[in-house]
Amino acid sequence: MDQIKEKVDKDNNKKKRKKYKVHKDDITVIDKDIAKKAVVATSLGNAMEWFDFGIYSYLVVIIGKVFYSGVSDSAQLVFSFGTFAVAFLVRPIGGMFFGMLGDRLGRKRILAVTLIMMSIATFLIGLIPVYSTIGIAAPILLLIARLVQGFSAGGEYAGAMTFIAESTPDKKRGFMASGLEVGTLAGYIGGAGLVTILTFALGSETMLNWGWRIPFLIAGPIGIIGLYLRNHLEESPAFAAMEEKIEETQNKPHVSMKELFLYHRRSLLMCLVLVFFYNVIDYTVLTYMPSHLTGVLGYGDTKGLLLIIIVMFIMIPTVLAIGYFGDRVGNKKIIQASLIGITLLSIPSFLLIGSGNNWLVFLGLLILGVFLAAIKATMTSQLPSLFFTEVRYGGLAITYNISASLFGGTAPLLISWLISITANQLIPAYYLIFVSLIGIVVVTLFLKNTSGKPLRGSPPAVAEKHEIKEVIEEMDEALWWSAEKQKIDKKIELMEENK
Repeated sequence: MDQIKEKVDKDNNKKKRKKYKVHKDDITVIDKDIAKKAVVATSLGNAMEWFDFGIYSYLVVIIGKVFYSGVSDSAQLVFSFGTFAVAFLVRPIGGMFFGMLGDRLGRKRILAVTLIMMSIATFLIGLIPVYSTIGIAAPILLLIARLVQGFSAGGEYAGAMTFIAESTPDKKRGFMASGLEVGTLAGYIGGAGLVTILTFALGSETMLNWGWRIPFLIAGPIGIIGLYLRNHLEESPAFAAMEEKIEETQNKPHVSMKELFLYHRRSLLMCLVLVFFYNVIDYTVLTYMPSHLTGVLGYGDTKGLLLIIIVMFIMIPTVLAIGYFGDRVGNKKIIQASLIGITLLSIPSFLLIGSGNNWLVFLGLLILGVFLAAIKATMTSQLPSLFFTEVRYGGLAITYNISASLFGGTAPLLISWLISITANQLIPAYYLIFVSLIGIVVVTLFLKNTSGKPLRGSPPAVAEKHEIKEVIEEMDEALWWSAEKQKIDKKIELMEENK
């Protein structure tokens, strides 16, 4: 009797679920080749940004000498770092400009524009005459080039994350989006490694005379290759589907800046906090550590840089492996585990780094690098999932660049200042613990796991046609239970009103 009743209940449930039927045309099948091309083209642009970051960071002393030779040696370094930092001031402006355009005109067009701006500005730095030739015009031209780089970078990284997330299947989004961070690491390794090789091959005097120009000039050919790849991309399926729907329904096509801040505040705030701890950890481990090893611990420039480059090489396969794993267990769990690991092991890691033993120093850097790799592998797919399709590029670009400029770019400066006034070599560890604890609270209480699920406001995306049936069944079930829950909530509400 119970078996008969159970069968009748199942039949009734099937009939009810027909009302919430999802059609196969609502699901996007992502072509594998198109998805791979999207990853390669966007990752190359991101590598371009970090290639510039790497070469400027490791040429900062020479740049001070050739562009600010009219002042003292100490002032040269300050002005050179100041010119480097000024790019962070315009990144939020670039994020607003390109982000809103990307939500109106499409991701593909804007990513082509940001890449060509970045490569041209970097290339032109290699052509600027030095201070001894044209005087004050030299640093002014350098400043203009850095402003263009910062402005274009404001739309580059957020646009790349958006494009990859929208161009990959839901169940492979984490793995494929982690390819963007491979570009980040490869670009930084390429920039830092090239400067190191040129310095060794040409010598300090030749590098000062003309060798410093070579890394900047290489940006030209890289930019042309990247532009070619991006121009041959198709628009992201999610954005294309949104535009098609707008044409069919004649709805209001685009969201204004006011509406973005008015109706998407929760997503904006969540993104700000996630980028806060992500960037502080990123800039502390990859950007601050070279100066910590040389300036605080007394390591030679070459030795400290070599150790960090080796760690970054190891981070590349780690990022891909964790991106793959995240699609199966969920990004939220990996982010939580990484933040807990940093909280527990930051102090032991910095004690190893300060030990003076090369192997122990490397182990300390590697521990921090692995946890950072785990966060990098998940953030590239997690951050775009916070926003609806119509505001994804703009919302992500604005919040990412504001948070990166306020907290990420200032992390090395803040840590250096705190060490100078406290003489405590564990300050970087304390700062990492502080931001990680904030991250643990926010991620645990407020972040929803989005791995393997459709992006907000976008249709489900699959890699193979045979997956459509499974997705339809899952969505039908979810829609039916959602509708049934609403009915139950309505009944409870009416009962409470009648009491």
